[in-house]
Amino acid sequence: MLLGETPQHMMFNGATDALTKTHKMEVNAGDSVRIFFGVGGPNLISSFHVIGEIFDKVFDQASLTSPPLTDVQTTLVPAGGATMVEFVADYPGRYILVDHALSRAEKGLSGVLTVKGDADSSIFSSPEPIDPHSGH
Repeated sequence: MLLGETPQHMMFNGATDALTKTHKMEVNAGDSVRIFFGVGGPNLISSFHVIGEIFDKVFDQASLTSPPLTDVQTTLVPAGGATMVEFVADYPGRYILVDHALSRAEKGLSGVLTVKGDADSSIFSSPEPIDPHSGH
């Protein structure tokens, strides 16, 4: 499987459910969030994305001395590479971390960031009730 570049399992943080059950990530609405994201490899790149968010800053290739990219939806991270992203968690809910090659989520490559707090109707409002347990 390794030489054919067809892994059967993929995961964040080195274990299945590491960022969904084992090490839950929770913040409050209005908090600044910084995620360091690396790809251990050995072969595949990642199209890192948080569903329902736009990264305010992306430190491409994890360079902290170069100016960051701004207003980025998805960032590419090479095998053996890393990035750092920052955003403000403006609205409560479940934000799903994915590799935007979404078939990889079925192999275990997903995480959840839970944002707690009160909803701000100036950001989003709906005539229908919102399920607080659904993802964005």
